[in-house]
Amino acid sequence: MDLSAEEIERYARHIVLADVGGPGQQKLKRARVLVVGAGGLGAPVIQYLAAAGVGTIGVVDDDVVTLSNLQRQVIHDTEAVGRPKVESAKTAVARLNPHVAVETHALRLTNENAAELVGTYDIVADCSDNFATRYALSDACFFAGKTLVVAAVGQFDGSLTTLKPYASANGGTPNPTYRCLFPEPPPDGLLPTCAEAGILGALVGVVGSLQALEIIKEIVGLGQDLVGRLLLFDARDLRFETIAYRWSPANPLTGTAAKRVVPPRFGTR
Repeated sequence: MDLSAEEIERYARHIVLADVGGPGQQKLKRARVLVVGAGGLGAPVIQYLAAAGVGTIGVVDDDVVTLSNLQRQVIHDTEAVGRPKVESAKTAVARLNPHVAVETHALRLTNENAAELVGTYDIVADCSDNFATRYALSDACFFAGKTLVVAAVGQFDGSLTTLKPYASANGGTPNPTYRCLFPEPPPDGLLPTCAEAGILGALVGVVGSLQALEIIKEIVGLGQDLVGRLLLFDARDLRFETIAYRWSPANPLTGTAAKRVVPPRFGTR
């Protein structure tokens, strides 16, 4: 897939990078990335993927833009209030980079539709804000063999990791799944929502930008990934920490126990 003269100029600062170059930029142009959630995390992810020249970005979100979103969801503006977030995001990408195609999915990702949504994309970004979506998405990516870059935020802190549980680590041990890191979701109501607890606006910009960076690295084939490593960010003290985690034989996807998770494409009766 060749780059036009305009694209070569647009992406010149990538192309002169020895570890990216023209071949890396062409990989970005061919890539199809699904972003689940067009809110606080999804906003910088979509912006930086579009600016980087990712050829096709799918956006999943069933919500509309509200005035209280604008403190942190910087892909949307005041005129977008009341519009579906996926449509607002598509408009913003068109302004930023006309060479990027946006596929909108104005719905909530569930166990029933997750497999169909992830199936046509190369890599997936989890920018969602609830555990039901996270488990459905991570299971679907496992069964589809798709790389999943997961980020989460709360008040003043954030986390980031990459999941490739369909592959094995050195020595043959399976890579960890999301269920190795978080075996069970917390009880309903245990964790306050963003509306209840608040969140620092710039925090999602930092974590979402890191998430976009990891996706770009995955596409280009650059550096070390975050498989088996959880990056933690404390905005109060501006501190980063990385915690290693491993495959758990108790997880229901690749563990030694009986498989309890049904592939999402077949539903969960």
